[in-house]
Amino acid sequence: GGCFDTAGGAHSFLRHSDGTFTTFDAPGAGTGPGYFTIAWSINPAGTIAGGCTDANYVEHGFLRRRDGTFTTFDAPGAGTGQNQGTYAFNINPAAMSSGYYIDSNYVQHGFLRAPDGVVTTFDVPGSAGTVPGNADGSLNPAGAITGYYYDDASAKHGFLRAPDGAITTFDVPGAGTGFYQGTGGSGINPAGEITGSWVDPSGVYHGFVRARDGSITTFDFPGAQGTAGQGIDPAGTIAGGYTDTAGVSYGLLRARDGAMTVFDAPGAGTGPGQGTATWSINTRGAVTGISIDTDGVVHGFLRIP
Repeated sequence: GGCFDTAGGAHSFLRHSDGTFTTFDAPGAGTGPGYFTIAWSINPAGTIAGGCTDANYVEHGFLRRRDGTFTTFDAPGAGTGQNQGTYAFNINPAAMSSGYYIDSNYVQHGFLRAPDGVVTTFDVPGSAGTVPGNADGSLNPAGAITGYYYDDASAKHGFLRAPDGAITTFDVPGAGTGFYQGTGGSGINPAGEITGSWVDPSGVYHGFVRARDGSITTFDFPGAQGTAGQGIDPAGTIAGGYTDTAGVSYGLLRARDGAMTVFDAPGAGTGPGQGTATWSINTRGAVTGISIDTDGVVHGFLRIP
């Protein structure tokens, strides 16, 4: 994950299973206010995928191995201007890494980096921007990727990119077609089941799960102002969250049979803009994410089944 120092610089951390921490910055990363190194995903071998900004605020992807050695990389076509470059968000057990890059025209494109370092870029045909899910869990062990793409009206649509490169697009029935409405995939499990969120014409978020056969089931926590799916494990359990009418966020687990369990991280605030937000779930059902306390300070959490 990432942490901020008192000067406003962001750095990465690795939390070991015994609760101890190692902090680090990628080679060449800026370390002052506005610069960052952020680790987004880790695989079973301990290799971390993330991104960092250099002195010119250009983004680069990185891999950090268990022994602390780094490889930094850029996707072909990535821009070299401020707030352009390569964003690595996911890594799977085979050491494939996925994310997106921003070109010199500030258009987003997807990429998949193979273990040998070869980077393949891709776009959903006709899209105005392609974004693999930007949280841990949108790349499965076989190399399938989910995410979303923008149309010319800036509405979102979901996609699935198969390991052979074939792309299937999908929309949740009833999803809005206006600015920043629509459908987005966030997590995909080894079976190819996808979870994410969709936004209706009124701007309200809802969760969904897409089965391997393409059928889609939507879900909402009762009384929620908005619900989202974030990650999905091999058993089909979805880690997500919802926001109540007061603007407080809560963690949510949805079992394959539709049963939902709500949880809060210890110390999470109960005011608007506070609470608990889940980011990912692993193969053993452990969930991680963040909580925001009553002072607006962000904390990490690990929820063990």
